[in-house]
Amino acid sequence: MGENEIYVSLDIGTSSVKVIIAEMANDRLNIIGVGNIASQGVKKGVIVDIDKTVESIKKAIEQAERMVGVHVSQVIVGIVSSQARLEACRGVVAISGENREITDDDVWNVIDSAQVISLAPDREIINVIPDQYVVDGFEGVNPRGMIGVRLEMEGTLITGSKTILHNTLRCVERAGLEITDIVLQPLAEGSVSLTEDDKEFGTALVNIGAGTTTISVFEQGKLTYTTVLAVGGDHVTKDLSLGLNTSTANAEKVKLEHGYAFYDDASADVAFGIDVIGSDQQQHFTQLEVADIIEARMEEIYTLTVEELTRVGKGHLPGGYVLTGGTMSIPGAIDLAGKVFQAHVRLAIPDYIGVREPSFTTAVGLIKYAYQTAEKEGRSLNSEPSEAIETKEEQYSKPKQKPKKTEEEKVSTKMKNFFGAFFD
Repeated sequence: MGENEIYVSLDIGTSSVKVIIAEMANDRLNIIGVGNIASQGVKKGVIVDIDKTVESIKKAIEQAERMVGVHVSQVIVGIVSSQARLEACRGVVAISGENREITDDDVWNVIDSAQVISLAPDREIINVIPDQYVVDGFEGVNPRGMIGVRLEMEGTLITGSKTILHNTLRCVERAGLEITDIVLQPLAEGSVSLTEDDKEFGTALVNIGAGTTTISVFEQGKLTYTTVLAVGGDHVTKDLSLGLNTSTANAEKVKLEHGYAFYDDASADVAFGIDVIGSDQQQHFTQLEVADIIEARMEEIYTLTVEELTRVGKGHLPGGYVLTGGTMSIPGAIDLAGKVFQAHVRLAIPDYIGVREPSFTTAVGLIKYAYQTAEKEGRSLNSEPSEAIETKEEQYSKPKQKPKKTEEEKVSTKMKNFFGAFFD
């Protein structure tokens, strides 16, 4: 793999656990390994069984490793936006260098200083997103290399449920992996799905997964709102199971092979047989009959999305709606969305070989967002392949984040908060 840097993402979803191994060369992302394993132990995006989730993570990692022939020990992890909160934050530090030149260390310090706040016992910091830097009163500057006395950072602090965070981190740790970065999933998805204009004008990013639908709003170049609805593609499968009087497994197969989400464009000529519960006979249905069931549930998801955005005063966004997530793979889903939203809509799919499906948006976005953020902050997230997984104590004794700092300073305030519970 030469001198190219290796990055690995881990997306723990309701229906599947996805792992992507990518190399970054000249700011270009190349996917070289993919793991995609049916998820066990996750319900509605939240981990409900640690042991089963750990096994799913291990299998996904092993599958991706076999494609590349390396052993992965470090991952970028996505965190669901369930119970996530966004609030303004501000950090201030004095420039301590003899020549008063602002370095990467100063930028790290001002970001860390914004995290020194009082949090409720059930909350934990996920991300700090800098909106702008201020050097001695001059706003909107790139501070690195500038001469100054006082550096300020104005940004957005994202906090989440400590239970969700710690259970996720515990699963990753028990799978023998080290976390190089933690990213809120809507930020990751936005890095792949939205242009800078989308983020500036005001756009709703809707990720319809198996167990949940995540709604995120980007305005003025940043994430301003995110929430999760407890409805997704699994509900479509359950509706088909009931409507066709067949097992959940058969209903999922029908959804994937014969499903259509827009009744007006479905065909009455496409027919198929399916086993009926409690009988050794098959019953025949048409794509039109299946579309009638799927459309009802998808329309409900879209309607709930509109109602939620209207409730928080974001019902009219100039950028319209960008949809992604595994459920959007159902043919006709984007056409139905245009009818319900009555606005600009488009489907977002990662444009990389091997992962050109909406279900991979989060996994690809984790790498892209983490890489871009690390570049801005002057740190490295390179996941070096190894032949053996080291202990956590050995891994954290190595300098990874900041140069020319003590060992304790090399781990950010956020990461120290996360892992303190595990290693105290």
